Amino acid sequence: MVTMEGVRRTLGPGVVFQCDAFHAAPGERVALWGPSGCGKSTMLNLVSGLLRPHGGVVRVDGVDITGLSGSRLDAFRGERYGFIFQTFNLLSPFTSLQNVVLGMRFADVVPEKEWKTRATAMLARVRLGHRLHSRPGTLSVGERQRVAIARALVNRPKLIVADEPTGSLDPKTAESVMALLLELCAEEGVTLLLVTHDRAVAERLPRMHDCTELVKETVS
Repeated sequence: MVTMEGVRRTLGPGVVFQCDAFHAAPGERVALWGPSGCGKSTMLNLVSGLLRPHGGVVRVDGVDITGLSGSRLDAFRGERYGFIFQTFNLLSPFTSLQNVVLGMRFADVVPEKEWKTRATAMLARVRLGHRLHSRPGTLSVGERQRVAIARALVNRPKLIVADEPTGSLDPKTAESVMALLLELCAEEGVTLLLVTHDRAVAERLPRMHDCTELVKETVS
């Protein structure tokens, strides 16, 4: 599902990200683990196409995304990806249901006539059927992250990229959110790449990829 070969990205004077080889199979759930600044979020951004490599190839679902134009890459992300962030990225004026539907509108994958029904069903799956019409400010942090999970999965993506999704949560809430995310990805057969600096979180996933050597200083 995801392959990186000889990927290189200059991050600043004398600092380079380098990943010689990485592979995640369809449906695999992988933690990208390491301390802050090691390059794990850079790796996720390269897989997402939010950063372009200066060398090498990134393939997602068999497509070399490094060769896609900006507009085609945007469309490809909408078709294949779901995103989960540490800060949730929910729009405060809108309800849980509206936030999930907005994600469907921008992706343009599911027919419009199905948006509300599918969004409602997905929020029920993350145990928020009773919070459809609640705005983010009235939700707990755990509930906000569950809305974000529903939004990420509602378009039936093939790949979920999650950047520190438990970073804003207390340990008990983080545990329940992780359990839910892993359960849903397994049920949907979705590939999951999850960035975390927390080894305990990383060890919850079937595979942990050590990212500590991805960023290197170059010799001038």
